[in-house]
Amino acid sequence: MRDITDTPFQTMANAIRFLAADAVEGARSGHPGMPMGMADVATVLFTRFLTFDPTTPDWPDRDRFVLSAGHGSMLLYSLLHLCGYPGWDIEVLKSFRQLGSPAAGHPEYGHGAGIETTTGPLGQGLATAVGMALAESMDRARFGADLVDHDTYVIAGDGCLMEGVGQEAVSFAGHMGLSRLIVLFDDNGITIDGATSLATSEDHPARFAAAGWHVQRVDGHDPEAVAVAIQRAREADRPSLVACVTTIGKGAPTKAGTAKCHGSPLGEVELAETRAALGWTHGPFEVPEEVKAAWEGIGARGASNREAWRARLAAAEAPRRQAFEDHLGRVVPVNWRGALVDHKRAVAAAGGEIATRKASGAALDVLTPLVPFLVGGSADLTGSVNTRTKVTRPVTPGDYSGRYIHYGVREHAMAAIMNGLSLHGGYRPYSGSFLVFATYLLPALRLSCLMAQPVIHVLTHDSIGLGEDGPTHQPVETLAVLRATHGLVVLRPADAVETAEAWEIALDRETGPTAIVLSRQDLPVLRRDPGEENLCAKGGYVLAEAAVGARVTTLIATGSEVSLAMAARDILEGEGIGTAVVSLPSFELFAAQCPGYRTAVLGDPQGVRVGVEAALSFGWDRLLGSKGDFVGMTGYGASGPAEELYTHFGITGEAVAARARALLDGGGGRA
Repeated sequence: MRDITDTPFQTMANAIRFLAADAVEGARSGHPGMPMGMADVATVLFTRFLTFDPTTPDWPDRDRFVLSAGHGSMLLYSLLHLCGYPGWDIEVLKSFRQLGSPAAGHPEYGHGAGIETTTGPLGQGLATAVGMALAESMDRARFGADLVDHDTYVIAGDGCLMEGVGQEAVSFAGHMGLSRLIVLFDDNGITIDGATSLATSEDHPARFAAAGWHVQRVDGHDPEAVAVAIQRAREADRPSLVACVTTIGKGAPTKAGTAKCHGSPLGEVELAETRAALGWTHGPFEVPEEVKAAWEGIGARGASNREAWRARLAAAEAPRRQAFEDHLGRVVPVNWRGALVDHKRAVAAAGGEIATRKASGAALDVLTPLVPFLVGGSADLTGSVNTRTKVTRPVTPGDYSGRYIHYGVREHAMAAIMNGLSLHGGYRPYSGSFLVFATYLLPALRLSCLMAQPVIHVLTHDSIGLGEDGPTHQPVETLAVLRATHGLVVLRPADAVETAEAWEIALDRETGPTAIVLSRQDLPVLRRDPGEENLCAKGGYVLAEAAVGARVTTLIATGSEVSLAMAARDILEGEGIGTAVVSLPSFELFAAQCPGYRTAVLGDPQGVRVGVEAALSFGWDRLLGSKGDFVGMTGYGASGPAEELYTHFGITGEAVAARARALLDGGGGRA
């Protein structure tokens, strides 16, 4: 615990309060209550405990500070300004919530120095911070405490603890014993609707204790009590919750302690009266020089910590130092791509049939020994999604040196924790679940897209092809949902060769998440002579051109339905109808190609095109042209053997050929 500055504590805390209240007032929107209520706790944290250096905001061994209660963003922005972070001058605070301002309504990663993660959707910051704390423990196990020795602090509100993702993350962190994680709970008893008693009567500390956390409850406006609690939390052998009992909007004469200051400006009169009540005689956005100097002194203090860390890094033995720097830079070995090409040729030569989920596991068996920053996991589906390899030992409580994370049945937290692992630096997390459960993790995946984090989701059992588990597990709509998620690249490979190429694409993507969508059922290997070129990288390509004359029909398919399109081609070509098959593993990558390439692949827009996918047709229209049609699902699936389901729902080679024939005979399309 460090000594506080000579400047009176309350004056330093009030600087946060009034910068926040003034910014919200100026924007005429925002949430002043939370920053005003938690200003005391934040002041204790930043002045006595948090290790950071505004001159180098991203140095690896800094403490992480996550404002999970992102609606109180002015708390963070005020601290960044006061501590001297670059890009956070007073004019930025005056532009709070204005177009183009780094001071967005909720903290947005990449928009300004010192913002560790995008928050706002409640609970996401808490769960992401669990990933950061896990990454710290894993790094420390690999590289030593002299290079990795920092804490992760979270300010969370009632909403963060009510949201399901929060409970998933709390349970996981407690089980894993993440002792470098400290959550400061803004226990103010107020939500937008009013008192929390309207909706919940939980004893949050008791719940955390039951999950294996160290818990304390303190007066959040007693700085010494808060400091003692944080110090005890730092000494605990497990993650810690400090429930800080606070008054929302502290200092506001009529609105403090009520929902009236949660999500609305105080108002000119109330703000003036708050100034009088707290003895703050300064105008809007005015901070006395001695107060600003005191805060900047707190910021400057971190330079010595950073320099000491740099000295330790320089003194580390050369192999360990190089391994650590390669880890931070996600440096890939030069031979990984060649190894994957060799694997691609081997599976092509072997032929036969293999489920793409198993083919994915085989590709990972090649990649994980070569790419040490690949860290796998699954939501209690390891044997089904094939994400664990021979070299990825489990990460367990007390032994964080492994590379495989058993997330349990917690898809939502899994995706958020993966964001934290990625944001912390060094790791490229991948995980596995069933495609139908992608909607469980979608809010965290959406943040992956917003933050452009290169996480990888392996999503298997992707259609009615999973068979007897029935419509509850057959994701007819999920592909459309994922394809509509901006920034996500969805890959649905047709065979083992395309699956290897999908992994190459995922590893090449340095920004943005990837979803690799895979079959449960065995599929034939269609590409029997693959070269070094990754054909899937353009999103779609001609797998088989017309062989009996000019192309008059184009069959466009993804994943497991490509083999059905090939069967339909055999039928049509046998009838003298020139038919090409296009494999289209990624709508997003295909859309990014030039118009000339897309037309060359899809054929004449006025020609016959048939789309084939065991899913709903949403999103296919732009690919099918004026004389196109679609063979796929029109509703939910059913329980039964996979091959019977394909026949029952009319998704067969014969049905595809019949649809093409009807279009050629003038049967009309979808236009």
